[in-house]
Amino acid sequence: MASIATTVEIARPPEDVFAYLSDVARHPEWQEGLVSAAVETGGPVGTGSRLVHRRKLGFGTVATTSEITSFEPPHLVAFRGLDGPIRAEGTQRVEPVGEGSRVSFEMEMRGHGLGALMLPFARRQAIRQVAESHQNLKRVLESSGA
Repeated sequence: MASIATTVEIARPPEDVFAYLSDVARHPEWQEGLVSAAVETGGPVGTGSRLVHRRKLGFGTVATTSEITSFEPPHLVAFRGLDGPIRAEGTQRVEPVGEGSRVSFEMEMRGHGLGALMLPFARRQAIRQVAESHQNLKRVLESSGA
């Protein structure tokens, strides 16, 4: 199955964009369908940090845990899902473009157990949400001092 990918250019320096992307508590400000996000492990965010994201799903919310597998400021964050019926693995890259940045996101999703049956629906929803989220990211970063 092909990966889910999107790219957006943002009129902010890579350091600013990466700092905002790395601020886990602010993820609900721009990620479509996200209710809350928190760092489960202590200390600053980095390789090995575990994050808990709560997303709207139907009439309720679902919590999933992911681990940061690579953290290279101000250019790369990679992650993998640790639990749940559908687990994602992906990267978010920030590259300089002129005076701004290009944010490239790529993600694979895999179903586990009953998640294999839910995967086509979850994938369609993720494609929409990822595109909307990155447009939200652009809007937030270009319109405020975030």
